[in-house]
Amino acid sequence: MASKHISLKKDVDEFLALKKIALVGVSRKSVKFGNSIFKELTKRNYTVFPLNSFLTQYEGVPCYPDLKSLPEKVDGIITVVKPEKTELVIKEAAELGIKKIWMQQGSQSERAIELCKENNISFVANECILMFIEPVESVHKFHRFILKLFGKMPK
Repeated sequence: MASKHISLKKDVDEFLALKKIALVGVSRKSVKFGNSIFKELTKRNYTVFPLNSFLTQYEGVPCYPDLKSLPEKVDGIITVVKPEKTELVIKEAAELGIKKIWMQQGSQSERAIELCKENNISFVANECILMFIEPVESVHKFHRFILKLFGKMPK
């Protein structure tokens, strides 16, 4: 079930300041949203570790089955998977001491939000990261303009 949580601008800004990010949800299918996020983040000089238990690499970068397999600790995690998988990722993040998570629209649930709160993990939910990483491009730029116009951006 989708959450009605409203993210705070402070949490968005803190997440965007991170440099090493695990991205849970890259796919073999090129049109998947996780793949777009990977490309946009790497284009903006973020270090991105793609996670998918069915891939050994993505875009020439090693792909990892889970957070424990990463070669180094990341600053934060983006989830672009089903809510049930996000909940498992949050539990693993808590075990590893990772304190920032961005749950891309559709990957969050009330339980995932509760898990973040229980484990003192700062999180963003119900937001598209592509509307916030500068420079915002293409349809995301228009979408952000509309949300700003109607006062729907995080405050």
